[in-house]
Amino acid sequence: MPIFGHISYYRPGDLFANRLELSRAGLHRPTRAGVSGSEAEGADSIILADQYEDDDFREEEIIYSGSGGRDPRTGKQVTNQEMTGRNLLLRYSLETGRPVRVFRKVPTEASTSYRYEGLYRVVGAVYEAGKAGFLVWKFRLLPIS
Repeated sequence: MPIFGHISYYRPGDLFANRLELSRAGLHRPTRAGVSGSEAEGADSIILADQYEDDDFREEEIIYSGSGGRDPRTGKQVTNQEMTGRNLLLRYSLETGRPVRVFRKVPTEASTSYRYEGLYRVVGAVYEAGKAGFLVWKFRLLPIS
């Protein structure tokens, strides 16, 4: 069952060693997927892991590429995305306005960690050609102050 908003004492800026640690803490349940949640309630968290070339993370907004259409070997976009699976979770979050926890993969001295960026709201979605020329869902998220 998704939990929307902050969980326990975790706050923006907290670092986590890996995705398993995020999952065990209940902050982002899937250990591989970039979107956590349910189709009935929407996304409760996302991870920015530089997997999609159309992702754009800025302090004032996030453009988060939907899932699908990537070649698993090369990571390149090879087909259009569809409004299915985890993309539906983000669309439902747009409709409900529920907060989404955002985590970002960051390099650290020892390896790679995941930093809690805070709560965001999905405020828009467009279906347009991405950098590779294929149609991609792009979800716009703004920080909740």
